[in-house]
Amino acid sequence: MEFCYLFPINQSIADHYFVAIYIRLSKEDLKENGKVVESESIQNQKSLLMKYVKELGYTLVDIYIDDGYTGTNFDRPAFQQMLRDIELGKVNMVITKDLSRLSRDYIGTGEYVEKWFPAHNVRFIALTDSIDTAIDSSNNDIAPFKAILNDMYAKDLSKKIRTALHTMQLEGKWVGGCPPFGYRVDPENKNHLVIDEVEGPIVQRIFALFSRGYKMNQIKNIFNDEQVPTFSTTRNRCFDRAGKRGNICGYWSIPSIKKILKNRLYVGDMVQNRRSRISYKYRKVVCNPKERWIIKEGTHEPIVTKKLFDRVQKLLPNQGQRKDKETSFLLDGILKCADCGHTIGIRSRRLNGKSTTVCNYYRRFKAQHSLCTSHGFDYDTLENGVLKTIQSMLDSLSYETVCRVVHFRCSKNLTKYKTEDNITKIEHEISSLNSSVDCMYMDKLSNKISEDMYERVYSKLLKEIELKKRLLKDEEERLKRMESYCEESKDVRKLIHDFMNLAYPTRDLILKLVNKIMIHKNGDIDIYFNFRG
Repeated sequence: MEFCYLFPINQSIADHYFVAIYIRLSKEDLKENGKVVESESIQNQKSLLMKYVKELGYTLVDIYIDDGYTGTNFDRPAFQQMLRDIELGKVNMVITKDLSRLSRDYIGTGEYVEKWFPAHNVRFIALTDSIDTAIDSSNNDIAPFKAILNDMYAKDLSKKIRTALHTMQLEGKWVGGCPPFGYRVDPENKNHLVIDEVEGPIVQRIFALFSRGYKMNQIKNIFNDEQVPTFSTTRNRCFDRAGKRGNICGYWSIPSIKKILKNRLYVGDMVQNRRSRISYKYRKVVCNPKERWIIKEGTHEPIVTKKLFDRVQKLLPNQGQRKDKETSFLLDGILKCADCGHTIGIRSRRLNGKSTTVCNYYRRFKAQHSLCTSHGFDYDTLENGVLKTIQSMLDSLSYETVCRVVHFRCSKNLTKYKTEDNITKIEHEISSLNSSVDCMYMDKLSNKISEDMYERVYSKLLKEIELKKRLLKDEEERLKRMESYCEESKDVRKLIHDFMNLAYPTRDLILKLVNKIMIHKNGDIDIYFNFRG
């Protein structure tokens, strides 16, 4: 493929450019038969871009590859590493095959191409789209429209996939990833489940023991003593992606047993759509209400009978539930074990008036398993030490910083200044969208784009403008609430004064100040605040 080079070939100029080649490939780049589109393959992108860099005589710093990452967000390891190298001054030119390789989020694309890259003196080139931010070109002017079309493609593809999955769920086909304990995917049909020879009998035994009166804690102890295989061992998931051993691998727990006992899938009914993602851009998974679950009966071979399952469901509520704590502790819920990562519990005061801490993981699996240590320390001593540390930290902060910490939780909620910045950003985005609409109208009048394309993109832009206006209204209302709150918070100085004089703080104040407290087995303590001093 030949290119019209967008910048004169001049060795003195080329010597000043230190290039980062960015390559991305995701499931969006697959054909219907599941094979990668050849033009978008990693090797094709790499060969094409390296040839371009070599012919122009630029200095190649590194090749950043994100294989298997979507372009609808920027949570990609190689991309983030490239940004860090730019901030360190290692890179001043970024080259991609086309604009969609950088991103399919048109707002994020505009932020990087038009603001972030120029602010860091970085030249950006999308080769096959003939976009080069170092020159004044009409191709640069239409880059926002290409970004919108890339975004529309990702959105349309997401809708098609969701629709196809929803249809398959209604038909009772398995469309999940890893099947639940007791089943495996049918090797002849990936949308059908069959009973696993090893796990199936274990599930049957759990139901049988529970129906005969064994409590979940007793079943857990029996299985652990007999070293009955768990989900982690049978699925070879004792190690995470970093190669570290999972800290509950090989041991049964009450929650895992209860989850099996409540799963209707074991009677042969397919239960799906229990969770879903918020949107194609925001990958967070949320639980759906039961009325949205998709249930199809008799889709696969049952492990237990419906009669046994119904009997177990009647027995489950009769198991004793944990009573609410009679004593409330200031640090309850934010104490964590630094060695295994689990929560540190607090045992209520004994006859001698003492309360102690204990690692819940250690307590759950008993000391003989050697999974963790007790982390048993005097709670009152721990609490006093934490309060003194917080006092020392607050003493080194300015009054304004503390106010933001106490009332806005700087690390989690938007501050007033951040909200003002968001308002300015959204106003700029609305202005850009309106300009895009005006430019499209002029292009339509001059017959540069068809009437059909104009109407299609125009309707999309209008929806985006309306969405931005709603976001702008929400941010403006948030800012008003913040300003109103600041005016009404005249007693904040007294709260800080009380804390600085070791007055016993409220639990609400502690939760606003402290994110978590990590306790090591040797007694060392790490306090993580909800702010940076």
